[in-house]
Amino acid sequence: METAAPIRVFLVDDQTMIRAGFRSLLGRDPRFTVLGDMGDPREAIAVIAELKPDVVLLDISMPGLSGIDALPLIRKGHPRVKVVMLTHHEGETFVEQALRAGADGYLSKDSDPVELVLALQSVHQGKMYLSPRVAGTVLQRNRASGLAAATGAQMLQGKLESLTPREREVFQLLALGKCNKEIARTLAITLGTTKKHRENLQRKLDCHSAAEMALLAIREGLMVP
Repeated sequence: METAAPIRVFLVDDQTMIRAGFRSLLGRDPRFTVLGDMGDPREAIAVIAELKPDVVLLDISMPGLSGIDALPLIRKGHPRVKVVMLTHHEGETFVEQALRAGADGYLSKDSDPVELVLALQSVHQGKMYLSPRVAGTVLQRNRASGLAAATGAQMLQGKLESLTPREREVFQLLALGKCNKEIARTLAITLGTTKKHRENLQRKLDCHSAAEMALLAIREGLMVP
């Protein structure tokens, strides 16, 4: 039986001890290979473009250049890389900013090591990963601000109600990180039809990535964190 190649990971965090801890943790697991790590995000951008890792673990708060600002620069040099934001920031706007910037996952540094493995495997498979702790924070914050956002909620509700039953199915599968082929197979529809539904959803909901759709699904209770 052929063994799957290890997932190649690169770490970017300005704290030396944090990088050493993750190197040690992942280095003991044959499912992963740590290609390198750096504390300076600007220097890391060029190295990542050269090494082309499968996944980058990127700290969100670093001096000089934040992880959110570094993310598009990393993608410019290596468009296919998956990026998991690794941070202590679980509330306020950090999660939304990271997902809108194109992050594939968002993981708290206080998470269990098992969750780190799950996050890396999920994004490597093309799925989005939002840790339960972070997802819960997003959900609670949006519930708490529900009254202040009543008008916006009504507009959004109208958009959701405009979805056809099939579009709603596709929306939920996209929010779960499923790719077009997986959705087509799950719903027994053609790939072309799936792509058309996705285009309609992007237009109707003004969501242009799986991350945005997942965030919207969490807000509306269509995904349980």
